[in-house]
Amino acid sequence: MTNIKIDQIIRSKRKTLSLEITTDARLIVRAPRITSLSFIEKLILKKQLWIQDKQKLVKEKYAQSQSKRFVHGEKFLYLGNTYHLCLVNENTLSRFGEPVLFDEKFHLSRTYLPEAKRLFNDWYRKQAYQKIKERVDWYSKLFGLKYNKFGITNAQKRWGSCSAKNNLHFSLRLIMAPLNVIDYVVIHELAHTKEKNHSKRFWNKVRTMLPDYQESKKWLRKNGHLLVF
Repeated sequence: MTNIKIDQIIRSKRKTLSLEITTDARLIVRAPRITSLSFIEKLILKKQLWIQDKQKLVKEKYAQSQSKRFVHGEKFLYLGNTYHLCLVNENTLSRFGEPVLFDEKFHLSRTYLPEAKRLFNDWYRKQAYQKIKERVDWYSKLFGLKYNKFGITNAQKRWGSCSAKNNLHFSLRLIMAPLNVIDYVVIHELAHTKEKNHSKRFWNKVRTMLPDYQESKKWLRKNGHLLVF
């Protein structure tokens, strides 16, 4: 037997056996009730390399998704590009009246380091509201799709949402993504003003408005964990 640890075995009426690597790199085995432990162990032995590779990728992904440190040279994303943080003396930014200044770099006054997280949250939220609302208004007018209210949230797991009353909300983290990815999420939620599910009709509507939406969807699935601060 390998040294791979089985974190949990879930037995049910299912007919097949499957292996799942969770977001925290745990190995979950889903198996029919009659499957023996020895059979499960043989499968894990056979899939050993796949399990190890998958767990390694998950751990690397988790490490990349950790919150940023507000230190000189730290990298932050904005509209798909990476910018460095530059810590400066208070008088350097005082003439702008802002503790955070963006000019091909993020400039943060050392005086405000204890509040850095909140200040970056406020800065990203402001940019997200302006840019994402601009895209929502553009596409809603272009395709004749009406929405009710618009808002920006701190959502960590949902990039956007459309309520039954057609209220649209978007995560402020989305402003870190490339513009074409933002457009995909905007169009996705606008399509929900007409189709409240993810049926074939829904995806056809998305495709009509954004023919290459699959590329942005894949980008978000692959890189979404990097959109943190």
